[in-house]
Amino acid sequence: MKNTALAKAGIPLIIVLIAIVFTVVLVKSKQPPEKQPTEVKAFLVDAAPVSRQTVTFNVTSQGNVLPSHSTELSAQVSGKVVSMADAFVAGGMFNKGDVLLTLEQQDYETELSLAEAELAQAQAALTEELARAEVAKTEWRSVNSVVPPELGLRKPQLAREQANVKAAKAKLERANRNLNRTQIRAPYNGLVVQRNVDIGQFISIGSPVATVYSTDVAEIRLPVADSDMAFIDLAQGIGQQNNVTLQARVNGSVRQWQASLVRSEGVLDAASRVSYLVARLADPYRRESNQNQPPLRFGQFVEATISAGEQRSLFVLPRSVLRLDQTILTVTPDNEIKITPVEVARTNAEQVYISAGVKEGDKVVLSAVPNPYNGMKVRLPDEDADAPANTKPATQDVPSKADNLEVGE
Repeated sequence: MKNTALAKAGIPLIIVLIAIVFTVVLVKSKQPPEKQPTEVKAFLVDAAPVSRQTVTFNVTSQGNVLPSHSTELSAQVSGKVVSMADAFVAGGMFNKGDVLLTLEQQDYETELSLAEAELAQAQAALTEELARAEVAKTEWRSVNSVVPPELGLRKPQLAREQANVKAAKAKLERANRNLNRTQIRAPYNGLVVQRNVDIGQFISIGSPVATVYSTDVAEIRLPVADSDMAFIDLAQGIGQQNNVTLQARVNGSVRQWQASLVRSEGVLDAASRVSYLVARLADPYRRESNQNQPPLRFGQFVEATISAGEQRSLFVLPRSVLRLDQTILTVTPDNEIKITPVEVARTNAEQVYISAGVKEGDKVVLSAVPNPYNGMKVRLPDEDADAPANTKPATQDVPSKADNLEVGE
């Protein structure tokens, strides 16, 4: 019975030992896996060849529309206001030479009549003195054969009467001027901004009667930063027609007008460090020109685009390709990254303009490349994406890209 029990207990142990031996034999007989090389694909980038383009830079600015002439009309004589033109109100339009208001004229007409009478008297006295001088000359010749003296010919008396005539003429001219000055006329085509007098009001000499603006020409004073002045050719731009585009919102719509750059104020503002250019627009209120275009009113704020620069040959690229250290990434013929320093002529929110550093046909990387370094292998979209750019055994260490990074990246 005991032998039978031992036999039953030993069978499982024998099975376990056989399993262990079999497992050990299998493990010992296992062959190591074959090592396969690992393919490392180059980084895919988007690159395009570049070429120079002819560029004319535009400079943007803004300013208020101002009249070319702003005048405060004043009375040159005193008197009571007796009449005013219908257009002599705030906002009224007038033409050059129009009578805006008239002062009481009776006193000045009386002075004119007195001046005319005084002139007539002086001319009569001169005529009488000329006759007396002729008589004195005849009498002297009948008595003496020598040259008569000036007093004998009444020359001093004649000169006095001639001076009296001249003075009377001057008084008449002044009386005429004063009478004309009772009518205050428009000095140019314009509009009334402010009226300071009314019917029945007495005004004295020098009293301001109104403020008027000329509507013949409008001027826009445009501030330009010193960095932007390099892109404006003043020698060629000043005097050129329609090289300034003005834009403003009028009655809910965006409108444009073409103006001309006429001058530079020639002084750098000490406070703002900007230079001021002046653009001019003829007939801003469209009184004589195209009536379909809305008027550009004085005081309107406008945005201006100045196209007065000389043409330049530059590489125009997306703004995103320029790095912080003023370099760009190019692809060599061997499909390797090259960090290229460039000279930047100008940048804006969308584009960068490069004057030097790259050549015609160079391939510039347009896509983002994380941690680029000189000699970094890349592939282009038009190449076979399945062709490996670099094949290394799995057991070989790959050099760290961080070891080749340049300062500033």
